[in-house]
Amino acid sequence: MILTRAAKVGARRIIMSKDTLDLVKGRIEEKFEGAIVQAELLYDFAVITLEADRTHAVLQFLKEDAELNFHFLTDLTGMQTADEKQLGVIYHLHNMPKNIRVRIKTFFDMSKPEIPTVTDLWEASNWMERETYDFYGVRFIGHPNLKRILNVDEMDIFPLRKEYPLEDQTREDKEDWNFGR
Repeated sequence: MILTRAAKVGARRIIMSKDTLDLVKGRIEEKFEGAIVQAELLYDFAVITLEADRTHAVLQFLKEDAELNFHFLTDLTGMQTADEKQLGVIYHLHNMPKNIRVRIKTFFDMSKPEIPTVTDLWEASNWMERETYDFYGVRFIGHPNLKRILNVDEMDIFPLRKEYPLEDQTREDKEDWNFGR
């Protein structure tokens, strides 16, 4: 069978992602037994879910380990689970010399949305953590200046949480009878 260049590149990418997942998962398990909740390959991307209380130590290891060398924090953001009971933080890490990436996720209960800051590891996380706090209410313990960055200071809610209806429930123009239903 003759493979086109795109097919060869696609096949190589899948193998590299699986190899990345196996490598990172193995290294974390060696050093932090029981820290991994789940490890999977999603859409050709290595995804590892960690215990919340061990996240900072694992992230520090991923950055400082000579073999892994995930020295670049591409993105950090918050999320809420579909059952609306937990908040989470997602970290996208990149090893540029080897061009490998990994997504690290962690979850915690909405009643105590706290996790240690990673500003001591990546200074660029400062803005991203403030944005995550602003929209999800995740408190990053040890952050140098955790305050609202995009919403007004007087706002007492966190708009991306799924605690509030998307529309005003008293609006009559949104009733089904207005749309012939």
